Amino acid sequence: MTGHNSAAAESLAARLLADLPGLAATVTGHLAERLPVYRRLPAEEIDGDVHRIVKQIIGGFARGLRTGRPPEPAQLAAIRASAAKRAEEGLPIDAVLSAYHLGAQACVDALLPTADPEEMAVVHRSLLDYLCVAVSEVAAGYLAERQALVGEDNTQNQTMLAALLSGADPEVSARRTGIRLPAAYFVVSAAIDPHPDELDPGVDAAVAGRRKTRRIRAELDRRCAHPALARVSADEGLLLVPYPDEPDPWAWLGVLVEALGKAAGAPVLACATHSAPAEVPAAARLAAELREVAAAFHRPPGLHRLDDLLLEHQLTRPGPARRRLAALLTPLLDKPDLLPTLRLYLATNLNRRQTAGRLRVHPNTIDYRIRRIAELTSLNPTRHEDLFKLTAALAAHAAEGDH
Repeated sequence: MTGHNSAAAESLAARLLADLPGLAATVTGHLAERLPVYRRLPAEEIDGDVHRIVKQIIGGFARGLRTGRPPEPAQLAAIRASAAKRAEEGLPIDAVLSAYHLGAQACVDALLPTADPEEMAVVHRSLLDYLCVAVSEVAAGYLAERQALVGEDNTQNQTMLAALLSGADPEVSARRTGIRLPAAYFVVSAAIDPHPDELDPGVDAAVAGRRKTRRIRAELDRRCAHPALARVSADEGLLLVPYPDEPDPWAWLGVLVEALGKAAGAPVLACATHSAPAEVPAAARLAAELREVAAAFHRPPGLHRLDDLLLEHQLTRPGPARRRLAALLTPLLDKPDLLPTLRLYLATNLNRRQTAGRLRVHPNTIDYRIRRIAELTSLNPTRHEDLFKLTAALAAHAAEGDH
């Protein structure tokens, strides 16, 4: 702080200290009036710790004004500890910093009626010096506590997620981690496409991937009323989202998946089911299976549920029937144009012109290829009785891994 041992500074400091209880009470009252987030705190907290630190800060400023010296280490420690406590209570840092400026304004208002311009210039210089030091301590204490809390929360969340996936008793795990269990979860398996930055040779792909996952986690926290449990990497994620109190929970989940894709800056393909906490292992396996099926059938980004993939999921279950169905398409494997044409022809509901347009060939070429498929497999896509078998064969072929 700027050194000044003037009579004016002594007089100004004495005035502040003489009215210290009243000033502290005024600032404490203004906190709840002007910064609504302080209303979250219990009355005893406002009247106790908050009032005490306000009084210490105004007193510390007055003593600094008198001596021209920076705050003592003990006062800096008190400022840092108070900021850490506000972080633990969940108050945003902008509100905590604003509280210090309210205190500074109260000091100016208390002195202004009786101080001359030269004296007020001394007050303003000292206040700026004091706030510069105090704000640095507030930021350091607040951020250190938030980092510790985030690390603790993440450890507890990951412990709870691992316990639920392993089939451990949910109630026992909840007691150990201190996490409140919802009645049910949406269990979501997601495939996340690369962000353009991950494909840019001039950008570190790992850094871009980490930025993407942080944005996804932040959006998940913002959208969910109750904390979700999540394991997210650059290319996939497993989410346990507490079942929401919404008129249409599935529509809400669809909006959430869309928002996660926007936050990621990349398409997100998500498949989901819902279950009680004790049934999470089976639900997670089903969600992963559905995601594999949706990817194999080139489903678009967004949310897909079991009802959307009933036939494909059932047809891709392992067994001798699946192998036999997949084998029906073996004659097409050495003909590179036929299998993609068949997939697209069925996907467009047997629309030869639409299929031709997407493949950029003449419609007559599609007719020729369909005839070749029928000749090689003895299954004609234009015959109703063969259509289902070809659809099943494509599903089985995709499941067998020959994409």
